[in-house]
Amino acid sequence: METAHTTSWLLTSLIYLGAAVLAVPLARLAGLGSIIGYLAAGIVIGPWGLKLVTDPQAMLHFAEFGVVLMLFLVGLELEPKRLWALRRPIFGWGTVQTLGSAALMWGAAVALGAEWRLALVASLGLALSSTAIGLGVLAERNLMSTTSGQSVLSVALFQDIAAIPILALVPLLAGARGGGGWSGAVKAVAVIAAIVLGGRLLLRPALRWIAGSRTPEIFTAASLLLVVAIAALMQAVGLSMALGAFLAGVLLAESEYRRELETDLEPFKGLLLGLFFIAVGMSIDFGAVWAHPGLVAGLVVAFLVLKALVLTAMGRWMPIPLAERPVFVILLAQGGEFGFVVFQAAAQAGVIEAETSSLLVAAVALSMLLTPLLLVAADRWCERYRAHRPPTHGLAPINEAQDAPIIIAGFGRYGQIVGRLLFANGLKATVLEHSAEQVESLRRWGWRVFYGDATRLDLLRVAGAGSAKVLVVAVDDMAQSLAVVDLAQAHFPQLTLVVRARNAQHWYELNRRGVTHIERETFDAALMSGRSVLETLGFEPHQARTLAWKFRRHSIEQLHELAPHYGDQARLIALSKAGRQQLEDMFAQDRALRSERPGGAGWHADDAEEASAPSPR
Repeated sequence: METAHTTSWLLTSLIYLGAAVLAVPLARLAGLGSIIGYLAAGIVIGPWGLKLVTDPQAMLHFAEFGVVLMLFLVGLELEPKRLWALRRPIFGWGTVQTLGSAALMWGAAVALGAEWRLALVASLGLALSSTAIGLGVLAERNLMSTTSGQSVLSVALFQDIAAIPILALVPLLAGARGGGGWSGAVKAVAVIAAIVLGGRLLLRPALRWIAGSRTPEIFTAASLLLVVAIAALMQAVGLSMALGAFLAGVLLAESEYRRELETDLEPFKGLLLGLFFIAVGMSIDFGAVWAHPGLVAGLVVAFLVLKALVLTAMGRWMPIPLAERPVFVILLAQGGEFGFVVFQAAAQAGVIEAETSSLLVAAVALSMLLTPLLLVAADRWCERYRAHRPPTHGLAPINEAQDAPIIIAGFGRYGQIVGRLLFANGLKATVLEHSAEQVESLRRWGWRVFYGDATRLDLLRVAGAGSAKVLVVAVDDMAQSLAVVDLAQAHFPQLTLVVRARNAQHWYELNRRGVTHIERETFDAALMSGRSVLETLGFEPHQARTLAWKFRRHSIEQLHELAPHYGDQARLIALSKAGRQQLEDMFAQDRALRSERPGGAGWHADDAEEASAPSPR
């Protein structure tokens, strides 16, 4: 019996992990993102796919455990200082989105004849968006620091908080239908208050005592014990375990041990969320979808459109650039993982029927599946729109002919350093920047920056590329950078190209195109850090400088040696290993020579030669 149980557990783990390892890379190669890979894996192995996992009860427990762990991590990130700094956008625009979307959907449902309690639960659950998908997409697109990214984060944080009163409202609705809801609500509030007050008084001393054992795995185990204990207590009074996990995370977020706990759990965070989404994919009841395809499709379209209307109106009032509004609207229009918790709790409490819960869960899951596809479609539409329509954000593209001898394409953190050096020396340059938000910000600081995409031939002509001497390509995106270089080489051969390379691969592509003035963006900064480390360990400043210069020269020489073999990975690896060994041997010989010199720590002729030599390319 024990052997059979062990075999079943191993087989289930093999199925889950194997599906994730196969599906996620394929989804990322298709440009759909890892989350869609997890969802698709769940669909394939679930009861409506290959039926590798067919036990609905086990699937439900698995999904619930994923929700508990995910909400614990969400709560762990809700540090009070962070909430206070974002209080206005969180509680202002977050309230507008959540309550506005819920009110609009509730009114539409009641007008169509739905019972008001059902309409209320469905509207509140559908008003919530996926925090995991939203923040994941922002991170993948490097949009977290943008206005739209901060707006999505603020609204998502409010939704995480709003899930607490929504879940607490479910027993009240059940009581309104069958009685006994008020006593359950009072008991739930008492337990929550006890958890919060007791946690604030007892948690830190307990963690301090456990940390004193100097056993990291026991500290992590104690934190997980706290999560499980609070979740079990919440379940005992009829509330969701996910709510208890969220409270546990918030309590730990206020602890001085939060960073250590985050470090311990960070390696597991992505996998835990991935396993949760696998369970979400398995939980889609395609039987309900096949039985009512028109109803499910209409439900998905209806709630996406109604939420998009509210978000579009918000986008007009919020300081979100027009180019970033589609991402803001799509990420928040979808359904979210909190909706599964709300519908599950409502079905268990008898507020909605099990079949209705299945339809709502299917609608939310399908909206999450559609989100990456909608983002791809929005990206393509925006590209065509920008190519054929004038901008509506108040910034017209550069339309007056310029005659500066220098053009700087891209004026972010890299381009600004180049520009400041040139302007400080009295040189004139035409600056192009394709981000409307960046242009507006730079103009407020007094910079004369033109809005324009340097990959457009007509804008380069207006910027004076036909008569300019130098084009500095400081564009952040590698593909766009190469496109600017190709355009300039094809139409403006007199331009000297000075190009920023993001990494070695970018450098090889630029070198293949014959560009000679290439600088890797983090290379010299990293060398300066290395020099600081050497000096901290006792090296003389001039010696650290010389060693860094030799390393720089060797690295650049090696790039040129490896360039003819770019594309042959095996050859590149072999030559790279040989070059690394050559560098170590050279530094070993240098140390031996210095030890033999009288007063070896001072300046010498070869050091002076190294220090005065021009920087190699």
